Amino acid sequence: MNEEKYSKLIGKLKKRLDEERFYHTLGVSYTSAALAMKYGFDVDKARLAGLLHDCAKQYSAKELFDLCKKNGLEITKIESEYPSLLHSKYGAFMAEHEFGTCDIEILNAIKYHTTGRPGMSLLEKIVFVADYIEPTRTVLPKLSEIRKISFEDIDKAVIMELEMTIEHLKRKNPDGIDPLSIETLSYYKEVH
Repeated sequence: MNEEKYSKLIGKLKKRLDEERFYHTLGVSYTSAALAMKYGFDVDKARLAGLLHDCAKQYSAKELFDLCKKNGLEITKIESEYPSLLHSKYGAFMAEHEFGTCDIEILNAIKYHTTGRPGMSLLEKIVFVADYIEPTRTVLPKLSEIRKISFEDIDKAVIMELEMTIEHLKRKNPDGIDPLSIETLSYYKEVH
């Protein structure tokens, strides 16, 4: 991806996202590129996936639900109860239909960056982890430890991130845990 295209995408996102989300997005793109360099993955693909991962975050939960229905996107039981989870799914749709990204690996990295999924590609793991550890994050559980592990063993970082996220949700909102996250954690604990 050339720098002109990347800059244009940054400009579009800056107009759509609030300031905090915009800087988070830049952080995820940067961190995705760094992890791609570490693990020998295509840096441009990682930067683009990181840049677009939250491209649907400006929509309310109701808007996301309505947009997914309108565009024929499947909505799971947990997503219908907690439609803010749909930002990942609708973000992948936007990345393809609005931003012209046809690479299925990038689209899946966007689609699963919140929940993860069993058998993630390297790019999916990169964006999943980058979303948690990017530089503007400050108060997430075990953040410094996960940042260190992310550059040593990405699967271990995925496990730690899922454990922290699920533990947090158990305390805050036990009904809001996506079963896919639990399934993903079990999968990675088994294969790691």
